[in-house]
Amino acid sequence: MWTKEAAATAEARESGIRNKSSSSSQIPVVGVVTEDNEAQDGLEEKQLKFVKKLVQCFQNGLPLRDLAQIFKILNLCAGKIKNQPRFVESAYDIIKLCGLPFLKKKVSDEITYAEDTANSIALLGDLMKIPSSELRIQICKCIVDFYHAEPPKKHIPGYQQASSSYKIQMAEVGGLAKTMVQSITLLEHQLVEKLWVLKVLQHLSTSEVNCTIMMKAQAASGICTHLNDPDPSGQLLFRSSEILWNLLEKSSKEEVIQQLSNLECLLALKEVFTNLFMRGFSHYDRQLRNDILVITTIIAQNPEAPMIECGFTKDLILFATFNEVKSQNLLVKGLKLSNSYEDFELKKLLFNVIVILCKDLPTVQLLIDGKVILALFTYVKKPEKQKIMDWSAAQHEELQLHAIATLSSVAPLLIEEYMSCQGNARVLAFLEWCESEDPFFSHGNSFHGTGGRGNKFAQMRYSLRLLRAMVYLEDETVNTDLCEKGTIQQMIGIFKNIISKPNEKEEAIVLEIQSDILLILSGLCENHIQRKEIFGTEGVDIVLHVMKTDPRKLQSGLGYNLLLFSTLDSIWCCILGCYPSEDYFLEKEGIFLLLDVLALNQKKFCNLILGIMVEFCDNPKTAAHVNAWQGKKDQTAASLLIKLWRKEEKELGVKRDKNGKIIDTKKPLFTSFQEEHKIIPLPANCPSIAVMDVSENIRAKIYAILGKLDFENLPGLSAEDFVTLCIIHRYLDFKIGEIWNEIYEEIKLEKLRPVTIDKKALEAITTASENVGKMVASLQSEIIESQARQDVQNEQKVYAKIQATHKQRELANKSWENFLARTSNAKTLKKAKRLQEKAIEASRYHKRPQNAVFHGTDIKGLNTTVPSGGVVTVESTPARLVGGPLADTDIALKKLPIRGGALRRVKAVEIVDAPKKSIPT
Repeated sequence: MWTKEAAATAEARESGIRNKSSSSSQIPVVGVVTEDNEAQDGLEEKQLKFVKKLVQCFQNGLPLRDLAQIFKILNLCAGKIKNQPRFVESAYDIIKLCGLPFLKKKVSDEITYAEDTANSIALLGDLMKIPSSELRIQICKCIVDFYHAEPPKKHIPGYQQASSSYKIQMAEVGGLAKTMVQSITLLEHQLVEKLWVLKVLQHLSTSEVNCTIMMKAQAASGICTHLNDPDPSGQLLFRSSEILWNLLEKSSKEEVIQQLSNLECLLALKEVFTNLFMRGFSHYDRQLRNDILVITTIIAQNPEAPMIECGFTKDLILFATFNEVKSQNLLVKGLKLSNSYEDFELKKLLFNVIVILCKDLPTVQLLIDGKVILALFTYVKKPEKQKIMDWSAAQHEELQLHAIATLSSVAPLLIEEYMSCQGNARVLAFLEWCESEDPFFSHGNSFHGTGGRGNKFAQMRYSLRLLRAMVYLEDETVNTDLCEKGTIQQMIGIFKNIISKPNEKEEAIVLEIQSDILLILSGLCENHIQRKEIFGTEGVDIVLHVMKTDPRKLQSGLGYNLLLFSTLDSIWCCILGCYPSEDYFLEKEGIFLLLDVLALNQKKFCNLILGIMVEFCDNPKTAAHVNAWQGKKDQTAASLLIKLWRKEEKELGVKRDKNGKIIDTKKPLFTSFQEEHKIIPLPANCPSIAVMDVSENIRAKIYAILGKLDFENLPGLSAEDFVTLCIIHRYLDFKIGEIWNEIYEEIKLEKLRPVTIDKKALEAITTASENVGKMVASLQSEIIESQARQDVQNEQKVYAKIQATHKQRELANKSWENFLARTSNAKTLKKAKRLQEKAIEASRYHKRPQNAVFHGTDIKGLNTTVPSGGVVTVESTPARLVGGPLADTDIALKKLPIRGGALRRVKAVEIVDAPKKSIPT
């Protein structure tokens, strides 16, 4: 019951409202209203009067500081409604105030009173339980007004409006969405109130926070089951579908799908969609129909959804194919799709839902009954001239591409239907048209038409995808039929045609087409020698063409990596095993190209290339090609393979010292993975870690290649390579010992005791394996020491050369100093002269033979400062003939005298151009 203090406060508030000066300066604070056990008679009228005064007081907005007190009054009014219906009007008036702006006196009020505001707004949802249509509608109107905020009717000094999103945020915090979802169950037969609640939920579902709250309150299933409730206005279906869309987009999609994946919801969706499909003719109805189909498609992604049980799958297949395959079913009798945008979108959505539905294997029989393959193949044909079409040219092209894409998913599940419709023949004929020069203007507007504007690349792309999907089923009937129809030759021809007309604009699409062609050829030729022979040299040529691609393009992101993978796969499947093709591949330096790619050091290609090389090494001609290859810095193939081995062991965490030498002779090949995962007993049919290690890295392949190249005669190896080669050479012995060690450890773990002979054999094997490790380690040490000695010798030779160079430089410097001393000091020159003469005299033969002629070696009157050598004066040709001393010898551009005799100095002769020959006319 309200107290006298509350009444006095209300009266003061009333007088304050009348007093203009008071109302302009301050909004009165609402007193606390409590319930008393005193007499109630006579107070109800007074209480109702006070509420009216309260409402009049806050006509311009609600202060945040008073909000909690006002909602306490509202709550008390709501409590009295059951016994006193007159309080409905009071509650209505107070709720109406909540649609007005919230006012704050301080900037911090929004934070200070956030909790009170959130609790107050949450109370609105609880009031939906009051069985009053008028009150419920007003609550909904109030909440909708949160999203359409209006400024206060009158500015109140000292107060300002709270932010426009404040109410929305507080509704999220207070969990208003949950109580509004729960209120739907109270409105089973109240259509007007239900529509208002859906309108509120439609606004609330624009927030991710509210969507999460609604999802947890099971809003999706609750709303979906009422989709078919009677509603002449059509608002119920529209608002419900909008809410479902928001829930799927802004909350946990998986959880919402799970809520909708029940029979009741799917039956409701089925009925709605069927009604709209058959009777919806307006733009609005068609759009709503498509929205319902998209929601259904999303639900169909859940394999647990009872799509077949409710009959929805069968109806969807019927709706997807009735235009192409005539049906007498009453649902589609007399129906026809127009070329309107909505019907066009519907057709694409139906194709899409078939792709989703076919993932559930029980759907296969329904697809067979619905003749889906036949319906889709009606689009796989070249455009027919002068034929009236239901769709425009652009629409038909898009549906054609969509149908082929759908066939790629459906046809592999329906092989018999595919073959009965002559699927291979249809696709190959369509590909032939794609390759032809027939005039065709492609629009390329759709997702599937990407890169196909003005050409037939899009059609070729999806047709090849369909063929690739069928080939990789490895169904012999399908593949044999393809080969009999000349598919291998046709694919090679298409590939050649593409590379002869490069198209840089649509490079990514062209690369995908080339990759698919190679994959189709690989699938057809694998394990069939005759087909490999058909692939022949023409096929090898296209493979070599791709292998010569600039390695820098592998990083372009356009699809060159995928093309290279497809090429390597085609080498494996189409060339290996066919000796003429292998020889031609080797003749065209194919091994060089493989090693060039291997030298790029890209791990994703290494395993496949090494596997190919292992197989190629069975050909006796291969070894010479491998040994002849040289990479950058004259790197040999053997050196490259050993380098890859070291890199692989480093990544695997194999223990080696800084020189690459074995550390643990008992476990020379152990990886870090094997160290971490201890040996455990396994069944006999399960490979152990040591066995799996063989196939999970490239070490076994490198061992096999080097073994076939002969370990003893590998060119171009360094000492480091030889150290690693010692391990590779003994790889098989180490691996056998590793497996025997696993066997021995498993016997111990299983607490089995082998017989004496077996125990001795196991010990002997493990000891022998360890001895091999020690022997290899010893050999590695010798190589390392030998290399160290060789390095020391080479270093000493370098030092000796450096020393000799320095000594020669010192001698030259000393000689230069002596020369400078002789030229600058006369005494030093004389001394040098005396020493020279003394040395000359000492070197002479003093006992002169009889009749000997003495020739003096000294040049008299010499003024030079350098020692003179032996001089001989020869008098023969007269100077007048020679031209005198230092006659001009530069005769390159001088004309030789023709008068004979010795050369003479003559004047230079000018060289003129030869006369040009006249050209006969």
